[in-house]
Amino acid sequence: MSNNISGKKFFRQPTVELAKSLLGKYLTFGKLKGIIVETEAYLYHDDPGCHAGCGLTERNAPMFGPAGRTYVYLIYGMYHCLNIVSGKEGEGEAVLIRALEPVQGIELMQKRRKTKKIENLCNGPGKLTQAFGITRRHNNLSLIDGPVHILNNRAKPEIVSAARIGLSAGKELELRFYIKGNKFVSRIIASRFY
Repeated sequence: MSNNISGKKFFRQPTVELAKSLLGKYLTFGKLKGIIVETEAYLYHDDPGCHAGCGLTERNAPMFGPAGRTYVYLIYGMYHCLNIVSGKEGEGEAVLIRALEPVQGIELMQKRRKTKKIENLCNGPGKLTQAFGITRRHNNLSLIDGPVHILNNRAKPEIVSAARIGLSAGKELELRFYIKGNKFVSRIIASRFY
């Protein structure tokens, strides 16, 4: 029996719930695999940090599509960020995959990241896409039948919530979630247990 998350029901959860539900799940791409240890939710309503807040654009169009697709964008002209489209179609919401714990394909990740230190392979959104080879070519693809997949994991992690990182607007919202005590989380800042 496959441990692949099947159907769009999982991805249609409210965005904050999806951000928490993804923690502990596996992200796979080809022979590479990692445990999702940190996420951030981006909401259509009352969230100035969300790309969809300015309305539909060519860049953020995948966010307005059906849940369960990828939204990959470039920041600072050099780093790709992988998001999972969530919420209701037409409302522009997504969950940023912020950090992974590498599980499989570590040598390739080390080569791409030019580091042997496992803790530094995927402990940030730009690092994990570089390690996995995810780029804008992987934008707006299905997580059900595309090359990137979310797989079930029996682990039930203890979740911590905190403010999101690197935003100029909406940074006070506690929409960042991570696995308590995990050494692959990007940054530990003021937080509370969920």
